[in-house]
Amino acid sequence: MSKKVITFGEIMLRLAPEGYYRFLQADSYCATYGGGEANVSVSLANYGLDSVFVTKLPEHEIGQAGVNSLRKYGVDTSYIKRGGDRVGIYYLEKGASQRPSKVIYDRAGSSIATATTEDFNWDEIFADAEWFHFTGITPALGDNVADICLEACKAAKERNITISCDLNYRNKLWSKEKAGKVMGELCKYVDVCIANEEDAADVFGIKAENTDVTKGEVNHEGYKAVAKQLSDKFSFSKVAITLRESISANDNNWSAMLYDCNDFYFSKKYKMHIVDRVGGGDSFGGGLIYACIQDMTSQETIEFAVAASCLKHSVEGDFNMVTVDEVKKLAGGDASGRVQR
Repeated sequence: MSKKVITFGEIMLRLAPEGYYRFLQADSYCATYGGGEANVSVSLANYGLDSVFVTKLPEHEIGQAGVNSLRKYGVDTSYIKRGGDRVGIYYLEKGASQRPSKVIYDRAGSSIATATTEDFNWDEIFADAEWFHFTGITPALGDNVADICLEACKAAKERNITISCDLNYRNKLWSKEKAGKVMGELCKYVDVCIANEEDAADVFGIKAENTDVTKGEVNHEGYKAVAKQLSDKFSFSKVAITLRESISANDNNWSAMLYDCNDFYFSKKYKMHIVDRVGGGDSFGGGLIYACIQDMTSQETIEFAVAASCLKHSVEGDFNMVTVDEVKKLAGGDASGRVQR
């Protein structure tokens, strides 16, 4: 029987100019769908797990298109609540060379942002579930959505379901002070914490020494201290931190660290030439969850998660369209990119 994983969050309509055109140059936009937890859900479905995405979407055709984008890849959409007026939108301008990518949100008043705790029956949703995942983006949508997240966490904890959270701080959605307060309460229920090199500092004020992400300088020893402080503060069983060294918008070094309360494990480092970096952290989360559910060793887990997310940077769109075999091949050392015939 396949392992059942529940994710909860917002799926948005993504509108992006063709190629590397800037917003002010664009005459047309490519429409796709994506969003933190939805991206994780698609990854897990592609890996063969029973992946369930929970959200609220309007009943009109744009909402249905969002549902269809998940169904296309095998995600269970049975518990998506229908109602509300709009699908959240985000506009993406891809960066190149020294020009960074840019995101503009148009998501205020979206269906999930106006949802209430009455919209979701967690007893039904969590039946036979093994894992629950959410991100820091979802409670940032409003106090009402934070309340839904808290109710879901309590329901999952009552059923001994493993809970993971990607801190995913977004300064366009809320302040660091509000994030720290809300996430501090939610993290009491979390078993596996996922963060990038900035999240712990932004949300909880826990900073890595001798690190400057704007200069591409990441200090491994500093992140050991960050992971241990996070684990000690919230009793996490695992803390995973992605370590992105940004050389330019197109070229990054990519690795990660896993702390399992016994030891620290660092992945190999990949030199990536980026096609699309949106969803990179979500693909890491999806890989980490899959590896944990498959009972991989700590070193195997971090290698699988980093390889999965490395491959995502080569895939257009939010979703990571890769298989377990492709991830394992890269994690095993075949990074040549040679044609497969």
